Amino acid sequence: MDSYTESFDKAAKMLCSDLSEVLIKIPDNKKKIIQEIRLRSDKPVALSSGREALFVCESGEIIYSPAPRAFVCSQHNLFESFKGICGYSVYSKQNEINDGYITSRCGSRIGICGTASLKNGEINSVTDITSMNIRVSRQIFGISRKLLSETFPLDGGILIVGAPSTGKTTLLRDIAYNVSLGKDCRIMRTCVIDERGELSGGNSGHIDLGLSDVMCSYPKDKGIIQAIRSLSPQLIICDEVGTDEDASAIAKGANAGAFIIASIHAGIEDELMRRSQTKKLLNTGAFRTIVYLSSSDKPGQICKIVRNN
Repeated sequence: MDSYTESFDKAAKMLCSDLSEVLIKIPDNKKKIIQEIRLRSDKPVALSSGREALFVCESGEIIYSPAPRAFVCSQHNLFESFKGICGYSVYSKQNEINDGYITSRCGSRIGICGTASLKNGEINSVTDITSMNIRVSRQIFGISRKLLSETFPLDGGILIVGAPSTGKTTLLRDIAYNVSLGKDCRIMRTCVIDERGELSGGNSGHIDLGLSDVMCSYPKDKGIIQAIRSLSPQLIICDEVGTDEDASAIAKGANAGAFIIASIHAGIEDELMRRSQTKKLLNTGAFRTIVYLSSSDKPGQICKIVRNN
C-alpha cells in the first residue's frame, strides 16, 4: 500500500463502521486521487478529486452521479462519525467546532455544518450537525524540490499563495522535512508553528517533519515570539497567515534574523493584492518571494514565482 492510499484509509477509518467499511472497498487507483470525503445527512456520500465529483456504491464501486445506487450517509452515520472524530467528547472540541472545523489526530481538517447559537454576536455553540467535509491529509515527499532549487539559499522569506485544496499545507510539510534534514539544501534550524495541528498531525506521528521543532496548538503570533525567545530558529514555518497579529509577529521574527515561510489563501494574484492584509504582510519586509500554486487537481504544483522588491 502506498502513502496516498494509506492516507485515504486513515481518513476513512475515522468514520463510523458503516461508512468506513464502504470507503475502504474503493479501488486503490481512486483512493490516490480523492482529496475530500463529504458527508451530508441522508444524502449520498460525495467524494472530490479536485477536478471532479465522485460517488460510491455499497460495493465500493465509484460512479459519477448521485444515482439511486449511490451509498447514502444516514443521520445516525453522520452523528456517530462526528462523535468519533471528537474522541467521544464533543464538549472538548467545542471551540474548534465554533470555528467551523476540527483537526483530526492524523492532520485531516474536518469542516462542520450545523445550527449556530450566538452570544453577544459571536458563535457560542454549533448543534444539529448536518454535514461534514473530511479533507484527506497527505504527506508527499519531494513536492518542494522545485521550490528549494529555485529559492535556496534564502535571501528572504517566502509567501505561498493558493486557493483551498491547492496543496499549501502539503508543500509546507515537505519544506520543513527537507530543510530541517538538509535535503536538497543546507540544514537550517527549523521551527513549525502548528496552530491547528494540521501541519504536524499533532502527536499522532502521522506526519514526519524531520528535525523540525514543532509548536503545536500555539497561536501563530505567540508561537513565533516564543520560538525567537527560546529556540533560535533560522527558519520559521506557519500556515494561513493574514491577521494584524500575524503580521506584527512575522515582522518581529524577521527582524530577529529568522526567515519566514508561510501560506495565505487567495485564488489569483489580483485577489491577493487587493487585500489589505496582504499589504501589511508584504510591508513587514519578511517576504522576498511570492509563490503561486496551480489548480486543486495538482496539489503543490507551482505556477509562478514572483520577487517582492
